[in-house]
Amino acid sequence: MKIRSMTGFASGQGNLGPHSWSWEMRSVNAKGLDLRLRVPDWLDGLEADLRKTLGKALARGNVSLGLRISRGEDGAGTLSLNKPLLQSVLAALAETEACAQAAGIDLSVTSGADLLSIRGVLEQSASEDDPAPIVAALKEEFETILSEFVQMREREGAALDQVLQDQLAEVRRLTQEAAERAEARKPLVAAALKANLAKVMENTEGADPDRVATELAMLAVKSDVTEEIDRLGAHVAAAEELLAKGGAVGRKMDFLMQEFNREANTLCSKALNSDLTSTGLALKAVIDQMREQVQNIE
Repeated sequence: MKIRSMTGFASGQGNLGPHSWSWEMRSVNAKGLDLRLRVPDWLDGLEADLRKTLGKALARGNVSLGLRISRGEDGAGTLSLNKPLLQSVLAALAETEACAQAAGIDLSVTSGADLLSIRGVLEQSASEDDPAPIVAALKEEFETILSEFVQMREREGAALDQVLQDQLAEVRRLTQEAAERAEARKPLVAAALKANLAKVMENTEGADPDRVATELAMLAVKSDVTEEIDRLGAHVAAAEELLAKGGAVGRKMDFLMQEFNREANTLCSKALNSDLTSTGLALKAVIDQMREQVQNIE
C-alpha cells in the first residue's frame, strides 16, 4: 500500500432530469477523522451513506464535503388555467365594458395576455420530486469523486515519501557520523574520567567505598552514547519499514518522531565534545523537519 497525505481536493458536476448538482470535497490535517458534510435534507439516506463510505475509505483528516443541487425551470411544474376564476373575470369585464359604453367611454381592447396576467387565472402546479432516483445517481457518481480524492492524497503521499526517505538517509548518515565521533573522543573521555577519579581519590578519606564506586560508574555512563546511537539506527529502520508498509501509518510515524527527538536530545546532553554536539544538533534539525512532514501523513 502507498502512504497518503491528509490534504486533498476533488470536485465534480452531474445532472438527472431537471436536476443538476455540483460536488466539492477537500481535507486538511487532523488527529483523527472529522467528517463535515453539507447535503440537502430532502435527499433521504444520502448523508448517512456518504459518511459510511468515507469512513471506510479514509482513516484521518478533517474532511469537508459539500453538495449543491438545483432544479431547472423546465422541471418547475405545469401551468393550468383556473376556469372558474376566468369566468368570473370575464363576467366582471363584460359588466365593466357595458357600464363604460353606457357612459360613452371607450375602453381599450382587453387581450388574452391581459387576462392571463391577472393573479390566479394561470396557476403553476408544484411537481413532486421522487428523491430515490436522484439519491441513487448521486451515490454512484460519488464513487468517482472519492476515487479522484484518494488518488490526489496518494500523489501527495508519494511526494512525502520521497522527502522522508531522503531525510531518513540523512539521519542514518549523521548517526554513523556520531558513532565515529564518539569513538574518536574516547581518549579525551578516558582522560577526563582519570582526572575526575584522581580528584575523587584525593577526597575519599572517610567516604563510603561503595558510594565512590557508584559515582565513578555514573560518570562513565553519562559519557557513553552507544545506546542512543543504537536506538537511532533502530528508529531509522522502523521508519523505513513503516513507509514501505504504507497505509494509515501517520500515528505510528508521529510517535516514532518523538523517540527520534528523545535520543537526539540525550546524545547532545552526553556529548562532552564540540564535534559530537555539532552532529547531535544537526540530527535534531533534520528530525524537526521530519516531524513537520509526518504531520501530513494519514
